[in-house]
Amino acid sequence: MAIKKASWQAPTDFLKGKTILITGGTGTFGRAFIKRLSAVPGIAKIIVFSRDELKQSELAALHRDEPRLRFFIGDIRDPERLRRAFEGVDIVVHAAALKRVDSIEYNPFEAIQTNIIGSKNVIDAALDKKVSKVLLISSDKAVEPINLYGATKMAAEKLFIAANSYVGDNSNTALSVIRYGNVIGSRGSFVELIDRQKQTGTITVTHKEMTRFWIRIESVMDIVLEALALMQGGEIFVPKMKHMPIMDVVKLLAPECKVQVIGMRPGEKLHEVLLTQYEVHRTCELPRMFAIVHRGGNADWLLRYRSAPKSFLYMSNNKKFLLSQKEAKNLFAP
Repeated sequence: MAIKKASWQAPTDFLKGKTILITGGTGTFGRAFIKRLSAVPGIAKIIVFSRDELKQSELAALHRDEPRLRFFIGDIRDPERLRRAFEGVDIVVHAAALKRVDSIEYNPFEAIQTNIIGSKNVIDAALDKKVSKVLLISSDKAVEPINLYGATKMAAEKLFIAANSYVGDNSNTALSVIRYGNVIGSRGSFVELIDRQKQTGTITVTHKEMTRFWIRIESVMDIVLEALALMQGGEIFVPKMKHMPIMDVVKLLAPECKVQVIGMRPGEKLHEVLLTQYEVHRTCELPRMFAIVHRGGNADWLLRYRSAPKSFLYMSNNKKFLLSQKEAKNLFAP
């Protein structure tokens, strides 16, 4: 799988005249997505839906010159509030979730309430208000999950895909999913941990053989826009990513530091998977991503793309997808 830096522009023409709402809009993804959307002319409104009034006020101050930006305080656990927020909305990007693996292990029902029931509420409100496109932001941890966070994301994925079967004849709502690996530039990431621990001279890792897929936050924005432009409902989009062992990441970003192995945490994987052997037979390869189509999805538009190889297993310890030194330096560059 070749991952090239192609000279392409993420599609934005389809956003003209549209109102876009981001759940969890004050998080890492939401802030980056708002920044990207603010550079796109012709969008009618950009709505931030979140429960954190402080972060909303900080975001409003940061974008005080953006007249299209609106703020809606609410919780995805509240279906009535979602229905009110979705009035007149064309596109919803659902990024709201509890994400901290260790915290979720000790607060399981809270994660279920937000990540699963909250996602169901988003689906119901979108169907009721006839939102055209709804995209769930998922995670590599949803694939063959071993922790509760991954299990809740897997359930949310299945809810989104299945919801396409409930779209009525008088609605054109399409619901799809995008899943990806570790984001460079996200809050609480391993890269952020390295930056924070550099001053101490010691970087903590949980296991020396651990590997992870990596993607820059800017690339996530491009892939999300492309997925929104292409989606017809029922697809799971997976960007083409490469991996790197975390020890190599430490050597690249903090070569002068010592490494302390602290042991794997509950619910932590040694390697991550983005596509399983069970999904490959329903997967098509696009130039910059893969698209998994489930039963009930509208797959006609994918007929012009080739199917993924039947033996394909997209796992972070597969040397086929290893970042070269040059690619790693470019990817992790500030």
